[in-house]
Amino acid sequence: MLIKLQDLDSNISVAELLSEMVPPKEFQAVSFANYIPDESYPSQKQALSRCIEFVVETNQKRKVSSGVYLDGGFGVGKTHLLASVYHNSARKKLFSPFLGVTSAIGYLGFAEAVKQFSRYELLCIDEFELDDPGDTMVMSRFLKELANKGVCFAATSNTPPNALGEGRFAADVFQREIQSVAGRFDIVRIDGEDYRHRGLDLDFNETDPTDLEVLGNSSSRRLILSSLADLLGFLGNLHQSKFTKLAEQFDVIFISDVRTINDQFEGVRLVSFIDRCYEAGIAMRFSGENIRLIFREDHLQGAYQKKYRRALSRMAAMCSRPLS
Repeated sequence: MLIKLQDLDSNISVAELLSEMVPPKEFQAVSFANYIPDESYPSQKQALSRCIEFVVETNQKRKVSSGVYLDGGFGVGKTHLLASVYHNSARKKLFSPFLGVTSAIGYLGFAEAVKQFSRYELLCIDEFELDDPGDTMVMSRFLKELANKGVCFAATSNTPPNALGEGRFAADVFQREIQSVAGRFDIVRIDGEDYRHRGLDLDFNETDPTDLEVLGNSSSRRLILSSLADLLGFLGNLHQSKFTKLAEQFDVIFISDVRTINDQFEGVRLVSFIDRCYEAGIAMRFSGENIRLIFREDHLQGAYQKKYRRALSRMAAMCSRPLS
């Protein structure tokens, strides 16, 4: 079934915004039991044990002096463990990517966001990153406000808390705020290889658009056909807090006329959209230039390199997903 971008519903209420803050489709059925540590990396088993311990502490309402922070590379199971913390917690809880939290603060306003989030006892934050001074200071204040109201935290990131912001801005100027964030977490390192790439052909193979049109006309799967330029233009008119709702309304996206994105704002915005699509279990196909080249090389080496490289990893997985 073919769907136009313009037909997607992007309106969202506060209640809907909070109701979306649960583990995404990709991680709805995960648990501590089905997290299989790689024996080659003992830190994975240690991280599993620490997460189980954290859940026991919070469920028994013991005093938790800090949250748990899972630090590691792409595809080592951090989100699997974070979602398992969420699923096993008996506390009133929220689960959101970092960008979802910052977007909610921007959408609701700081005071209203504190009011809404403080109604919960556990906040699980995936992909914790601080890319600019504004985010650093806002999140420092936000976590402090919530902690004072008894909220516990669990988080994941590709960067240890005390290194957040490095290479992105004058981190030394904001060291107090960065340390304030870092001090709220017990850092748990997870080593390993990206499971999304194990045994996969990582070549991004171009798809014939007519194959997708046949799928759209004959399948119950909901298909978006869009050029990259049209997709970027559409996303540019929306607040990023609405991307999760968009991703609930289709199953496959075909992006035509792929080319390198020169605008950094467009690139980071696409990364956010890809994150939500990956989490929703959406399959991707493309035509045009090789999608490996969608981000500029200097951007891949720059301040947001971890965002871009995570997006490429996730697009590889999405391109390997079956269409039926």
